Amino acid sequence: MDYKYTKQTPVKLREIGKDEKWLQEMIEKDPSILNLGDLAVIERERKQSSGGRIDFLMYNPDDGVRYEVELMLGTVDESHIIRTIEYWDIERKRFPSLEHRAVIVAEQITNRFFNIISLLNQSIPLIAIQLNAFIIESNLCLNFVKVLDINEPGDEELQGTSEIVNREYWEQKVNKKSLQVLDEIVVVLKDTIPDLRITYNKNHIAMGSEGGVNFSWFHPRKGTHIHFDVKIDNDVIKEWNEKLEESGIENMIRSNGTNISAKITSKELSSTKDLISELFNKAYELAK
Repeated sequence: MDYKYTKQTPVKLREIGKDEKWLQEMIEKDPSILNLGDLAVIERERKQSSGGRIDFLMYNPDDGVRYEVELMLGTVDESHIIRTIEYWDIERKRFPSLEHRAVIVAEQITNRFFNIISLLNQSIPLIAIQLNAFIIESNLCLNFVKVLDINEPGDEELQGTSEIVNREYWEQKVNKKSLQVLDEIVVVLKDTIPDLRITYNKNHIAMGSEGGVNFSWFHPRKGTHIHFDVKIDNDVIKEWNEKLEESGIENMIRSNGTNISAKITSKELSSTKDLISELFNKAYELAK
């Protein structure tokens, strides 16, 4: 299809008469616009024991993870960050058996506060989303972009220095069918990567080669799928993003520009074995 180019005009929502209540209504109608997956709303403006109200409490029906979401028009500030973390902490203490994510949404996240959020992200599952609004002809468009996500492989993961556990630790923590997908990927790769190494760490499962660096990080879930990050040359990462999407594998390019994050089930793997093998072999070669 030959698309026609149309110029867009960036705007701030308050400048065009839109407030946080309007934004809440848009998100409540379609939570997927937040770019956090197919989430469901548990409650809007949920009252907290501290006296405040959280904009949204959401959850992922697939794995049960809860999201404490705070919205802010304009530039993020200290009080917004503190409030987001406070509400996240209240909810996780209320339901300690569930996984929780703190989510900050703002129209502008400056470098100063991005650095602060990044530091907090090392100990708190904190997601930062920047909202960009545009006028295209007579239409108002909203674009939510994750500028900081959880489970980004950190230095300790890249260097293989995080706390090591065993297979049993993960079997007690997640769905065994999720771990089974990892096992099936290992079977797919064993002929082409004979020195494949799997390391069970407390926060992830690393894949690398004997004597080499890690090139993939797995996050088993309580559902039947598994999340993984794989390091790919940034010259072809967009190409791989499209290949996976065309094959029906949900994925995204991480903010670092060199990692693809994806989720896959056993059924999806069975129909895409050749593609997955090629992807991980590319990552393996890059890591040598």
